[in-house]
Amino acid sequence: MLTVATLAAVAFVTWAIAGGGQGGGATPVAQVEAWAGALTHTAPEPEPEPDAEPTTAEAGFDLTALSTTDPASPWVVVNKQHPLTPSDWAPDDLVAVDGVQVRAAVATDLEAMLEAAAADGVEILPRDGYRSYAGQAAARAAVEQRRGFEHAERYSARPGFSEHQTGLALDVDSASNPSCDLQTCFAQTAEGRWVAEHGHEFGFLVRYTPENTETTGYAPEGWHLRWVGRDLAGWMHAEGRTSLEDVFGVPGGSTYLEQ
Repeated sequence: MLTVATLAAVAFVTWAIAGGGQGGGATPVAQVEAWAGALTHTAPEPEPEPDAEPTTAEAGFDLTALSTTDPASPWVVVNKQHPLTPSDWAPDDLVAVDGVQVRAAVATDLEAMLEAAAADGVEILPRDGYRSYAGQAAARAAVEQRRGFEHAERYSARPGFSEHQTGLALDVDSASNPSCDLQTCFAQTAEGRWVAEHGHEFGFLVRYTPENTETTGYAPEGWHLRWVGRDLAGWMHAEGRTSLEDVFGVPGGSTYLEQ
């Protein structure tokens, strides 16, 4: 590539041959400037390489912001392959909302959701919130006694594997059609349709849906709500994502982790 010094030398020789200014030729300085400009136009700097694909954080939402294994985290993933650690963990900030216990962070959004539903003429009735390890063991045993082991495996978590133990989950009932409480038809009630459509606005997911049964390991439960916070729930809704396993790349399925 020609340097400015080389251009200057060539320009001087050209200028001298032309008569050193007597023949009206351009001065060396003017010639160098002209050539330099021509080179600038004929040999542009290469375009920078395009930036790499933005990370999740750069795209506007950071899925690594909170832990998915810490039982105190709003984003903790609890399923048949990922039990709570320790198995008897219990939250220390439980508060009561309409007779059920939930974590303090959940309470404000739960109250707001119930009020918003009521304003739309829909009465959502909280049924069950936090359950201790012992409480889940008793609930699971009762389901097994009534419906058998196979049914319990599909609908009721073993103790230590339940979202209810985190204080971030609750079951709700239907005021308009109580016969559908804890039944598949709950999803078709006014309450079931409302939470499916609006729950994310208040930080709640319908955790077990027909679409994600194979991933979560549980049959559809339109009444089981899991709070993850408004940011994540809103992002998942916008992206059409229904399971925490899918979002965070966490294994799930219907087989329990052997302990």
